[in-house]
Amino acid sequence: MPRYPGISSEAFRHPLDREAEKALRSLPGFDLVARKFVEFLSERPQFVYHMGNSIQVGPRQYASLYQLFRECVTSLDMSPEPALFVSQNPLANAYALGQEKPLLTIYSGLLDVMGETEMRAILAHELGHIKCGHTTLSQMSIWLLQTMMFVGQVTLGLSNLVLSSGLLLALYEWKRKSELSADRAALLATDNAEGVLQSMVRIAGGSVNHGHELSLEEFKRQAARYEELDRDNLNQVYKFFLYNNLGQGVFLSHPFVVERVKYLEEWAASSEYRNIQNGNYQRDDATGAVDTTTVSTEAAAERLRREMEALQKEIDRLKQKP
Repeated sequence: MPRYPGISSEAFRHPLDREAEKALRSLPGFDLVARKFVEFLSERPQFVYHMGNSIQVGPRQYASLYQLFRECVTSLDMSPEPALFVSQNPLANAYALGQEKPLLTIYSGLLDVMGETEMRAILAHELGHIKCGHTTLSQMSIWLLQTMMFVGQVTLGLSNLVLSSGLLLALYEWKRKSELSADRAALLATDNAEGVLQSMVRIAGGSVNHGHELSLEEFKRQAARYEELDRDNLNQVYKFFLYNNLGQGVFLSHPFVVERVKYLEEWAASSEYRNIQNGNYQRDDATGAVDTTTVSTEAAAERLRREMEALQKEIDRLKQKP
């Protein structure tokens, strides 16, 4: 297993991830909203839920999975170690939550379609999200979408920041770009581009009984054919609305898998990746996407608290309607 002592997330963060985050930060008052989101909607309930309803992975529970997990944590130099859970769900999926008390959840369906190499890539990918500090913004995007669908257009009254479809578009555009950075983390921890790409193939359409019939090379050719579709401007319009169904409030959280294949192949062949492999990478204490430590002024914090209370009252009022 490769090891990268002291590596910063900035060493492997994808520039599209960085640019999309910068666009979010340009919104007036956005960082303050993000910090207060962490305060008002604690990550602790998620940990309690998984402790009560999932299996916590450790030396005596899913021991082989825990060994892979430990190797990935060591490779990416992460401390403290996040909690790891397996949840009963037939979907092939995994996700990371939390920043102060982070956790990873693996669906049982994913264990059924992934081999050891692919599972290592999945674990490293989710750890990459935590390493980059993606989890706060990811949770925030989900919460905002649920809130807006329930109460319609909602204004928090903070520096004229309106929680509108524009903000959701920006959040989910960033969310999709953040996956590219996590894919790079998977490549770093595995040092196996084919293994990471194979995990993507299995996520796209893996099967327990027919997985042996999948061809990575054929999937790469499919990715090339997909890229050719962009020559037609109308296809690009279709792609936007497939990613962002504004009418129904549905936003895809991940890029299409074939797009991720292209981006990862390019980075695997780059000098940037080789330099990191050779130990030439940024080392610092960067914590990732959202700074939740900066203290706002007392007046701004109190104003936001009142707005959040008003929002909760409105939600309660709507719930009581027949």
